[in-house]
Amino acid sequence: MVYTLLLWRHPNIHYRRAVVRLSRCELLSMLKSLSIEASPVEEAIGSADLLTFESRPLTDRELSFLAGHSCAVLISEKNGAMLHPLSAQSGDLFPEDLPEILKYKGKTNPSFTRMMLNTALSLSSFAHESNVTVLDPLSGRGTTLFCALCMGANAVGLETDHRDLKETSDYFSRYLKTARIKFSCQSFSSTVGKMGIPGKRFTFIPPGNSAVTGESRTMTLYEGDTSLCGQLLRKHPVHLLAADLPYGIQHAPQNGRKPETFSAFLNRVLPSWKLSLRPGAAIALSFNTLTLKSDDVRAALQDAGFSVCEAPEFTVLAHQVEQAVIRDVVFAHNPL
Repeated sequence: MVYTLLLWRHPNIHYRRAVVRLSRCELLSMLKSLSIEASPVEEAIGSADLLTFESRPLTDRELSFLAGHSCAVLISEKNGAMLHPLSAQSGDLFPEDLPEILKYKGKTNPSFTRMMLNTALSLSSFAHESNVTVLDPLSGRGTTLFCALCMGANAVGLETDHRDLKETSDYFSRYLKTARIKFSCQSFSSTVGKMGIPGKRFTFIPPGNSAVTGESRTMTLYEGDTSLCGQLLRKHPVHLLAADLPYGIQHAPQNGRKPETFSAFLNRVLPSWKLSLRPGAAIALSFNTLTLKSDDVRAALQDAGFSVCEAPEFTVLAHQVEQAVIRDVVFAHNPL
């Protein structure tokens, strides 16, 4: 059978030019996780972009999985020039407004974040498990965490900025209360060496799920340096790691008070990030190629023991975000 995905026409003109390339990589990864060897073809109808592929007939569950694609507006069966829309609905646990409502300067596009998560999940050994955990070791104000919650995952964030963590926590509390979702919020402290790392954990039942089925989810926030991930999560390693590295020199990573280059930062934190991951987990890192070269990111990941995705569809993902930012994303596996 032939299927077609109608892609969302993104309002950011720079990002729109890259949507097809990013979406094709994401779709290829999702199809491979379903054991479908297909080569999606780019098409256009007027100003609408589509991705078309041929495969065996897809089940309702598989269509629902593909409907969670970051830019899929509609999935159709294609017969010649005729498109037959399908009623496939994603299995998202929250509406798409959760990662969208909170606005702030420098916010990462939630569609791009979801592309990172979908692709990384599909590349991992846990693509179709029902209860995975996503770590953002540079969580900022939580866009990646909220995207992870939407797709049904648990979320863990680590951030040094107390104000960012408070805004993330306050926003999520208001969101859950407004949506009338029952939740609990526990403050705690985790000991790493002689340091006490403050934490906060939300536990809740997502909309449409019953407490009887045990389908609760959690979002955990830690206030501390990203290099602590391995020690904090050694007893409960995660299935995915997704991070959007700082883009500009003004956001250069710090090692205490000592400025360090982006390459030095990666070499310092990747061993700890790796310790926080389960065998078979996947990692997705996005970054500004004007301050950090793609080859350097790949080399740092390989040096840390990751297996970097080098297939052609993973090497054409660089795209302009704004005048001073040309963003790329690299994916890698944590070997079994």
